[in-house]
Amino acid sequence: MKILKSKVAVITGGSRGIGLALAQTLTQHGCRVVITGRDPRKLKETAVLLKQNKTEVTALPCDISDAAQVEKLFKAVKKLYSSVDILVNNAGVAQALASVDQLPVEVWNRLIATNLTGTFLVTRAALPLMPAGGTIVNNLSVAAVHAFAGMAAYNASKAGALGFTNVLREDLRKRGIRVLALLAGATDTEIWNQFWPDAPREKMISPETVAQAVLHALTIPAKASIEEIKIGPTIGVL
Repeated sequence: MKILKSKVAVITGGSRGIGLALAQTLTQHGCRVVITGRDPRKLKETAVLLKQNKTEVTALPCDISDAAQVEKLFKAVKKLYSSVDILVNNAGVAQALASVDQLPVEVWNRLIATNLTGTFLVTRAALPLMPAGGTIVNNLSVAAVHAFAGMAAYNASKAGALGFTNVLREDLRKRGIRVLALLAGATDTEIWNQFWPDAPREKMISPETVAQAVLHALTIPAKASIEEIKIGPTIGVL
């Protein structure tokens, strides 16, 4: 894992869930990590925790659905580091279960703005800092390819993000930047509280397991071909 030592990684939504597990894993292997999120207090607490791994950690608040905030974020990253080796588009929100005819427009707009547009905004701002050999990981969820009743906004945002990811991969092939779609099944994170508080967490995979799968993908030989990371159960088996 020495290949990751001193690499610079930016992780959106890095203070909890899969983002936190990824930040823990990457700092344990010597990465210099920038975590972002909307909660400054939580980010600060997480940075203190991550610094126990004896590497550089920077916490920068950002709402990825806001283009101005995203541009400000990467101006700060550029001042800290000359390049970004790993970008993890992890930040995302879910919705309360609702049929399409009962789904508020503001909920639809919020999920599209964060899960789809936010992924685009962050990627666009990061690319000028990414050299050949860099990797982008988009955390999409199995919802990108599997429909769930009552989750039209979430499914649409994730399916759209998968379409974006596939095009991005083709755009960046000649630049030597790998683009990976992370399609994790049911994972034990706080996001379940937004739509299914009583979900059977004991049947889910852990964020740490997902992080290990991503770690493997990040450290395979540069000439190896990998486009998707699929791991864990679907909701249907819970």
